[in-house]
Amino acid sequence: MRKILAIDVGGTFIKYAVMSGTRSFKITAQNKIPTPKESHEKFLKTLADIFNEQEDISGIAISMPGLIDTFKGVCISSGALNFSNGHCVAEELQMMCNVPVTVENDANCAALAEIRSGSLTDVKDALVLVFGTAVGGAIIRNRELYRGAHFCAGEVSYTLKNMTGTADEQNFYGNDLGALAFQKNCAAILGMPPEEVTGETIFDLIEENDDDMLDALYKYAHGVAVKIFNLQMLFDPERIALGGGISARQSFIDAIQDKLDELFSEAPDFLPRPEIVACKFRNDANLFGALYRYLSKGV
Repeated sequence: MRKILAIDVGGTFIKYAVMSGTRSFKITAQNKIPTPKESHEKFLKTLADIFNEQEDISGIAISMPGLIDTFKGVCISSGALNFSNGHCVAEELQMMCNVPVTVENDANCAALAEIRSGSLTDVKDALVLVFGTAVGGAIIRNRELYRGAHFCAGEVSYTLKNMTGTADEQNFYGNDLGALAFQKNCAAILGMPPEEVTGETIFDLIEENDDDMLDALYKYAHGVAVKIFNLQMLFDPERIALGGGISARQSFIDAIQDKLDELFSEAPDFLPRPEIVACKFRNDANLFGALYRYLSKGV
């Protein structure tokens, strides 16, 4: 039985799991720690420390945000982790841990998990949107990831919100419509510090039919639905899978469906309505996808 360490690097937390198996793998241990923001050296040491805490690990599979040259293991650019820009994370960590290492974009990892054994196993063309610190995106064409000429395909967070703004942080889609932005907005409505308001708090209130939280959810869902509408027209996928912790909440999926109903009620009848599903692997999608990327290299 092999043991692979899968690591999902996020803007807030690093989640990691020991994946054990031969032909099929399952999580046998799992944890998370805060993501270090000081330096690339601290970041690498944190990953190496996670590895050193485990036993008999034969390889490391990393999911992380940003433009990732997965074939070379290079982080071209990663917003929240910009200290790693230009670094060959795979090679550097491999030297520290003496096991093979792969690195893949986080949304691509979610897509790999869903296309292999999740909610997209029966389609050829699909999109995956992952709502976290920002919004990750992945494009699947003929059951293969489409990465683009510069590994930028699917970077939904860096699309612009409107035609009048400039291409700066405030006008990028991910700035307003990541799950973190929704959480901060709800905290402001509740008059509470953002760090004291969790997703559980928000959706517990939504399920209690709190008017303010329901209104916030549907405004947020409208922005998501508009982007989904546009992506459907651009790529015409068979299905769009939504991931991130927020996708586990049926009220989130339902609100988006309701807002798509409104949009398509006014659209020409011949336009195809997107089929929306939640990612099967939810918060673990990036871990399983990182594992599948590692296994695909035959190491």
